[in-house]
Amino acid sequence: MNTGVKITAFAAALAATFGTAYGIGKGVGPVVGPAVAAEERPAAGHGEHDAPSVSTAPGGLQVSEGGHTLTLEPSALTAGKRGELRFAVRDARGRAVTAYEREHGKELHLILASRDLTVYRHLHPVRGADGTWSTPVELPKAGDYRAFADFTPAGGAALTLGGDLAVPGTYRPAALPAPSRVAEVDGYRVELAGTPAPGRAGELTLRVSRGGRPVTDLEPYLGAYGHLVALRAGDLAYLHVHPHEGPAGPEVSFTVTAPSAGAYRLFLDFRHAGKVRTAAFTVHAH
Repeated sequence: MNTGVKITAFAAALAATFGTAYGIGKGVGPVVGPAVAAEERPAAGHGEHDAPSVSTAPGGLQVSEGGHTLTLEPSALTAGKRGELRFAVRDARGRAVTAYEREHGKELHLILASRDLTVYRHLHPVRGADGTWSTPVELPKAGDYRAFADFTPAGGAALTLGGDLAVPGTYRPAALPAPSRVAEVDGYRVELAGTPAPGRAGELTLRVSRGGRPVTDLEPYLGAYGHLVALRAGDLAYLHVHPHEGPAGPEVSFTVTAPSAGAYRLFLDFRHAGKVRTAAFTVHAH
């Protein structure tokens, strides 16, 4: 990966769809730490004729784009119990893709979110030799979920594909959590400053503290001190950006441009004391 921050296909597509980039991060190099190792890029993919140009539709809202399709295998997931999710990314000829570019130490990032945006999981599945991905997962309640596969096929453009996932059982959607500038998780307090604005780049800063003291020794997680995923309420349009270059806390900042006014759910992943935690916020772009 070069020193520029990764922008998913969603961001690139929205530049055409909405006339502006959805999310832009200022230049940031990988953070070097014990959990992050430099790795070789995989070999090139199947050839140019298998990689049609990416459409202008927003990433994450489509199951198929740019000649690639996300196929979720039937999964007997039970609410509150650990199960296994299996899927593949297939090319225009129906073959499972086995060659990917590495982004932040991984070939593919998988996000699971409930349709009511109260459940979020950032997973890193394992790819088998046949191109089938698998990951253990436990979802706390029945309902409708969306799976997002964020990846770059070897020699191709970055893509974010989305597919629906149902967990059977009695289901009552929860209301979107109320907007808040503070999130508490595992004894950590994360404060959000800034508001995304539609069509205009703005900075979001998240400050991490614990026991009333600022956390100044955040640990590298996938090559950065924080990862931010934003999902738009209603259609779950997806954005994944990475932080500006800076120290290991207490503040981690991002540059974000919302494609439209409305409610968004933000999920910040950060690692400290050897564990990854997620702080969630509801914000309104206006």
